[in-house]
Amino acid sequence: MKKKIAVVMGGYSGECGVSLKSGQLILQNLDKEKYEVFEVHILNEGWFLIDKSGGKSFSINKGDFSATKDGEKITFDLVVNTIHGTPGEDGQLQAYWKLIGIPYTGCDFYQSALTFNKRDTLSVLAKFNIPKAKSIYASKKDKLDFNLISKELGLPLFVKANRSGSSLGVSKVRTSAEFEEALLNAFQVDDEILIESFLSGREISVGVMRLNGKTTVMGHTEIISENDFFDYEAKYLGKSKEITPALLSDELIERIDGLTIKIYDILNMKGFSRIDYIIMDNIPHFIEINTNPGLSPQSIFPQQVAHKGLNFSDLLDSEINSALSN
Repeated sequence: MKKKIAVVMGGYSGECGVSLKSGQLILQNLDKEKYEVFEVHILNEGWFLIDKSGGKSFSINKGDFSATKDGEKITFDLVVNTIHGTPGEDGQLQAYWKLIGIPYTGCDFYQSALTFNKRDTLSVLAKFNIPKAKSIYASKKDKLDFNLISKELGLPLFVKANRSGSSLGVSKVRTSAEFEEALLNAFQVDDEILIESFLSGREISVGVMRLNGKTTVMGHTEIISENDFFDYEAKYLGKSKEITPALLSDELIERIDGLTIKIYDILNMKGFSRIDYIIMDNIPHFIEINTNPGLSPQSIFPQQVAHKGLNFSDLLDSEINSALSN
């Protein structure tokens, strides 16, 4: 009997639209000979099973994550989670599925919550001498002195929402006026922020996953933004050039791959991830890890998989089998 697979997409954040696109790629690549596949949207207005053939949607029962369609109760053997941002990338849904006993792809709820919090991730990695930018953590209640901060971190600097993805709530700052505007922007996304020193160098994004029991680098993509940095517009609205594979020396590739595998394993990750670096003085500096990377046609991870010559359906099979065996 075919396993019933729920492909879950959407979410409550500004990344909802990107997630809906990612979900479509998953739906297209799951082997329908092996799985009975269902499209599930988790949105602010509700949780729904989508029946595109009939043009209908059916409410999901949050008690057991089931749906009743035409009088038949549908339960799922496994969830493929493609939600970026809250509640699918910050551990909330993972903890819920764990509690009700439904296996899911990707990392566990604790790792999801940890890595979605930039400050906490940096705190863990600091013990392992991972190169990174200098940073200051702050919350809405803190009084921030631009002169003192710029003296400590230098200019320009970055202001980032602490718990967010897709470069939402991120600003590059050179002046006091820009700093105040950046704070407003970041605090609209989260009530916690990171202020980071500027790293001048090449931006490299690296896909990674555990494949056949081994942490495996998918590829390297250099990002050249038309904007001041790789912001939301550059990521999703065509305002950047993405070079896959990135033109890197063998020595630098070896250094990046070693660091990527080290970070993935330190954080006890599972599933598709993407780690972003700035290469400065030939040293990769960690920026962030995305535990549910974008899988839309514009996204980096699928580009790397294609260049590596791997079949995306096979990778999904690997993830599903891993989740079912845990």
